[in-house]
Amino acid sequence: MAGLDDNGPRSKGPEADPQGDPFLRTRFAVPTRPATFLRRNRLVRHLDQALRTPLTMVNGAAGAGKTLLVADWAARREPVAWLTTDAGIQGPGMFWAYLLQALRVSGLPLSEGVGSPAEAGRVDRTLLTRLATDLSTRDRPVIVVLDEFDRVTDPEIAEQLEFVLHHTGRGMRLILVTRTEPLLPLHRYRAVGDMTEIRDAELAFTPEEAAALMERHGLHLPVPAARTLVERTRGWAAGLRLCALAAQESPDPATYLKEFEADRTTVADFLLAEVLKRQTPETQDLLLRVSVLERFSPELANALTERADAEPILAGLHRENAFVEHLGHGWYRLHPLFREILQAHLRVRSPGLEPELHRRAAAWLRRSGSLAETLGHGAAAGDWEFTAAALVDDLAIGQLFTGLRSDDLAELFSRMGPEATSPATDLVRAARELSRSDLDRGLTHLQHAKQSLAGEERAAGDTPGLAAARLSCALLEALAARLAGSPEQAERAAAEAERLREKVPAHLLDKHPELTALLLVHLGSARLWAGRFDDARTALTAVADCSGGASTALPREDSLGRLALIDYLNGWLDRAERKARAAIAETERFGLSQPSGSGVGRLVLAAVAVDRNELDQAQALLDVAADDPAMRDPVTEAGRAIATARLLLARGDTRAALQAVEPDLGADVVSPWAQGHTALVASAAHLAEGRPETAVELLDAVSEGQVACAVEAARARLAAGRPAEAIDLLDRVHPDGRSGPAVTVRAALVRAQAADRAGDAVTSRRLVAQALHEARRERLRRPFVEAGPWIRPFLGMAPLRGLAAGWLTPGPPSHGAAPRPADQPPPVVEELSERERDVLQRLAQMMSTEEIAADLYVSVNTVKTHLKSVYRKLAVNRRNDAVRRARELRLL
Repeated sequence: MAGLDDNGPRSKGPEADPQGDPFLRTRFAVPTRPATFLRRNRLVRHLDQALRTPLTMVNGAAGAGKTLLVADWAARREPVAWLTTDAGIQGPGMFWAYLLQALRVSGLPLSEGVGSPAEAGRVDRTLLTRLATDLSTRDRPVIVVLDEFDRVTDPEIAEQLEFVLHHTGRGMRLILVTRTEPLLPLHRYRAVGDMTEIRDAELAFTPEEAAALMERHGLHLPVPAARTLVERTRGWAAGLRLCALAAQESPDPATYLKEFEADRTTVADFLLAEVLKRQTPETQDLLLRVSVLERFSPELANALTERADAEPILAGLHRENAFVEHLGHGWYRLHPLFREILQAHLRVRSPGLEPELHRRAAAWLRRSGSLAETLGHGAAAGDWEFTAAALVDDLAIGQLFTGLRSDDLAELFSRMGPEATSPATDLVRAARELSRSDLDRGLTHLQHAKQSLAGEERAAGDTPGLAAARLSCALLEALAARLAGSPEQAERAAAEAERLREKVPAHLLDKHPELTALLLVHLGSARLWAGRFDDARTALTAVADCSGGASTALPREDSLGRLALIDYLNGWLDRAERKARAAIAETERFGLSQPSGSGVGRLVLAAVAVDRNELDQAQALLDVAADDPAMRDPVTEAGRAIATARLLLARGDTRAALQAVEPDLGADVVSPWAQGHTALVASAAHLAEGRPETAVELLDAVSEGQVACAVEAARARLAAGRPAEAIDLLDRVHPDGRSGPAVTVRAALVRAQAADRAGDAVTSRRLVAQALHEARRERLRRPFVEAGPWIRPFLGMAPLRGLAAGWLTPGPPSHGAAPRPADQPPPVVEELSERERDVLQRLAQMMSTEEIAADLYVSVNTVKTHLKSVYRKLAVNRRNDAVRRARELRLL
């Protein structure tokens, strides 16, 4: 098949699936047809209709001949992207990663902008949109075959597949090979004739076809006799093939076929009697034992049988079409139906053997380096000490946090009972509890692990295995310090980790870059909580700049979000916004639509939106952040409280703001910036309620060393009628180069108001102009809204009117529009979000709500929500008025 051969076309793409394992190329291979395969032209002609309909479904029972029919058809049409969706492809992220890779290896290159999912359990909708857009531009439709689609039971995957199929238009022909009705809106495709169906009844062999199949096996069967056989087997392809194989072994094949009674026995009895029991005892034993495996090599089969004869046996079974399929590269698998029957028979014949077989498989796979399969078989064996040790020894404990395998690993180890006791099991328990931000339970398990490891070290010395476990301990201690808000503990853990890195095999550190990235994020976060911004930036920047691809995407998102928070706290809105958006883009690039990282980036964007007076946008971001399964550390919770409280203040709800800004964080040390911003919100609430002296007292307690608090304290003194003290305080703090416009603009406005009260209009105008210059770059509106009535006359003066026009106040009216009355102060305009501007632009093009929704790939209800927000911000009630108003404001 194109893309699988070394000489065939090949496009660049990810080298590993979202779990970090190499893609199994056999999943992309069009199955080969056996020499006895019978091409049935009536089905081929029907299947040709797949080239004219977006969706084709070949639906039949196991063994109905679905896969071979489509494989034979696809082999004569290139390129075809083939994907066998077996049980190893679990979760939306894994499914789409394999489907994208199937397109690439089939010789259908995708644009680099499509990207690939990084997390097995989820995929971002924007990735699906990019894929649909890419496929919709093709000159001819792309043929995609999904074999064994009945194994895809996740409704989310079906919904995503329908989304891509719908928005690809005529750019894709999707063929589903399945045993069951897929979870797609098939009625819609049937209603408009956009679906080709081949179902079980049509797949059934006719008497003529059955006779021809027998001829392929060297058996002559007249059509009347074949008709009887078809009636008894109901035309089931596998049943007919089984009959042919068994008849070949009979001394009287014709009599055997005539006397075969399908209703006399079950398929299981037939398979056991005519396939399994005809094999030698050694072959039967091998088949029963490998039935516990999804796939197996001769070496792995030997490990289960404790013999050395698997290779010739498996080759012979495959050659004889005895339900053993060759996957290529020395790997095999059993026919799924045959495997199920063998598993059931194994439990009857050898009760209690199955766990031992899983244990042997796990041990062999661990030696071969296949961690994911090792963990699966170790868990199936119930050997949790072995399974946890495999994870820890591989230095893979960070995967419980990075999102790549976190859900799968959490589900796997959730079955681990309390009877499993070892340092590794305690480390896994500690990691699971800390990943849920349960600090007390996590520390209890972590302490048990440390005590056990200390005992092992005294007994055996410092081995590489112990070093890996102790390095995992250091990672968890750093995380615990982050959750506890304990910078000293984090520094000790980081120092211990640096010492242990020299004792761990270098190839393990290279294999798991997420461990170092996580350590630095935890350290940086603890330093950030302590207000050590420069030290925090050093650790966080190292993570933000690191490589590692998908494995470090979430730590990079986490670090960028916290770097954005530092910029925001220093008053640099644009810098903060850029880093926060980069944080979100970092995870979206790998399809992580719901990252399990910190979510600080969205909180920073919400806080920035409040300072820009984009209150609806801020609320939307906070709503998303509230649903984020984030790690609840003090930095995140303080950021959430501050952003929420500032939004409530902006909306005039001072009581709710005061309640929101005082969360019980339970941190080991007090964070100066969290304390300072809590005082800022509380003082602003008291100022709004006419209690300036209370605001002064609050801020004087925390203003030392915090320029933003000192500036707000000066504003409170001015409100209290003490302008001289206000100016003196500003002169003493003198905002340095680290303080951005969010601080310096407020300081300039306090001075301007003091000058205005003193009757110095020239100085006041100059200071307002200075504030407007600085604020315009950052679109910083809240300081002007909070300034009060005194500033409005200044905003109507020339040249200040020009500095404010378009971003803070409306621009000049369009030609012919009535001028604004001189006594009417210019309103402050709340800026439209990027998505609202998209909707407005299409509104100006006279597009309907439905057309806008289709063009933007969103729902009609989402468009209606954006329209309501646009109308409110522009103070209009109708579409035409919104467009006219937007043009007046030069928004179009």
